[in-house]
Amino acid sequence: MSVLVEKMEAALEQSLEQLAAAGSAADIEQVKNSMLGRQGFLPAAMKELRDVPPEEKPQVGKAANIIKLKFTQALQDKTEALASADAQSNAIDVTMPPRRRYSGHKHPISQTIDDCVKIFRRMGFVTVEGPEIEDEYHNFDALNTPADHPSRDSQDTFYLLDGMLLRTQTSPVQIRVMEKQDPPVRIICPGRCFRKDAPDATHSMNFSQIEGLYINKNVSIADLKGTLLTFAKEMFGDKVQIRLRPHFFPFTEPSIECDVLFRNFKGGEDKWLEIAGAGMVDPNVLKNVGYDPEIYTGFAFGMGIERMAMLKYEIPDIRHLYNNDTRFLHQF
Repeated sequence: MSVLVEKMEAALEQSLEQLAAAGSAADIEQVKNSMLGRQGFLPAAMKELRDVPPEEKPQVGKAANIIKLKFTQALQDKTEALASADAQSNAIDVTMPPRRRYSGHKHPISQTIDDCVKIFRRMGFVTVEGPEIEDEYHNFDALNTPADHPSRDSQDTFYLLDGMLLRTQTSPVQIRVMEKQDPPVRIICPGRCFRKDAPDATHSMNFSQIEGLYINKNVSIADLKGTLLTFAKEMFGDKVQIRLRPHFFPFTEPSIECDVLFRNFKGGEDKWLEIAGAGMVDPNVLKNVGYDPEIYTGFAFGMGIERMAMLKYEIPDIRHLYNNDTRFLHQF
């Protein structure tokens, strides 16, 4: 056998091994170029054919053609096999269960705000908003808060360098509305508030609140109780009960706290839980906005949105609402 034929057969065997190991189209192309390319083995071997003795040229030429055909067939088979494997890997298996897709939805705090707003709107309240950065007058003075009241201390309130502050409640919105609008006034004010509370299971420095205000002639505490009872029944169910306990707030007189009786709370005993602070608007507040307290009376109430969400959805720790853990949020 000619030495050149032995070299070609050895090259073919090596190329077939490389094709078998090729895992991509780029690998196949590299083997093809090494064998058939302009600088490949077979073109170089054909140049050596002129140096072969005349009596051996037919044998060597025939062997070269056979080797080229074998390599070309192996190249085609490998290319088709790789394409088939890629097609199978990208194919859709209609028997497989679909992947679960999570669509976006509102945060439980936003859901609770929407629920509260819908309830109060059905009672005739109009939603208004105000600035989160306030001045001391609207946040404290106009709300009849004494200069020595603990809530005005820098340990409780976030004061800014220009004398402004981050509002501690949404009550300043009520003052701004009353300054511009004559009675009757029936509004709710949802929004974020800020206080220097130590974060724990029930407190946060940044929280949401919704406050309500109704000013008109002959408004009584009975109207306030009816409003709170209607809200509690719509939010927590028809069977709930409420109770009003005496309290103190600078901007209401008399002041109360409203509790709701939760039956079999968290699988245990019946339990009274606070949902709102409220009261009749203090006459001094009415005077500050130019209302005559001899003609007009009214009530105001404030509720923590996070507390409302925790009670409605039985959330044990307020921090769950802020951790952005999707495992928790997907439950809502």
